[in-house]
Amino acid sequence: MLIFTLMKQKKQIIIFTDLDGSLLNKDTFKFDEIEDYFKELISIGIKIIPNSSKTESELLDFNKEYSLNLSFITENGSSIHGLNLIHKNLPEKISISRPVEKIYEIFNKNISYDLKQKIKLVSKLDEQEQKKIFGLPLNKIKLALERKYSIPIQFNGSEEEKNELTKTINDAGLTVQTGGRIINICDKVNKSVAIVKTLELISNEIKNEIITIGVGDNLNDKDMLGETDYACLVQNDNFDSSLINIDNLIKSSEPSPLGWADVIKTAIQKIES
Repeated sequence: MLIFTLMKQKKQIIIFTDLDGSLLNKDTFKFDEIEDYFKELISIGIKIIPNSSKTESELLDFNKEYSLNLSFITENGSSIHGLNLIHKNLPEKISISRPVEKIYEIFNKNISYDLKQKIKLVSKLDEQEQKKIFGLPLNKIKLALERKYSIPIQFNGSEEEKNELTKTINDAGLTVQTGGRIINICDKVNKSVAIVKTLELISNEIKNEIITIGVGDNLNDKDMLGETDYACLVQNDNFDSSLINIDNLIKSSEPSPLGWADVIKTAIQKIES
């Protein structure tokens, strides 16, 4: 019925999804319980585009691990990959951000000495500290540190000092992206900017009506969810969902990965109705 309805109405559904804590279990980083459902969605023509703080290396590894061939967005909206998989006329890669070397140069120039004393670059920590931060095995941590557009840090200052750091970074033309485990210093990009660019390109080639679903679990996903037609929030016990005040927000009653399948089923039912 779902296949028939989508074909009849000539609608192209695109799901933009965060990964850790949204699709992937926050502890195991897997989604085996719903893998069949996930692949069924792909098989009926729904496009799923991970939109994550993860690196290109991590997302290529994700595709390989699950025998997928998905387009994806890396490092909080810094680059878009594999749109040519959606349509042959679309580019294989688009960089929205300046390279990490330039970001570090700006960061290093503008942050005061006192604030720098409160900052630890995650890349400079020892392996055990990195493992504690990422919660990943060492071979996966290596992929997580292959960053082309962002600088992951730990900040050990007060809330007031963190606000000062954020303001300084913003004034320098960069952004602070806070995920579940670390702070990332990025260019002036975010997940929603990448969605806008992605849809602009896709709509030039795909003539069907495009309907978007966004899935996240944290404040870092708020802008992304606000840019989609159906915003979905997966339960996260460490996050106050009231901080995302989006009309008609679809919320799951359980965490990932089952919560991901729950909100997607609800969103598709709404699209069909």
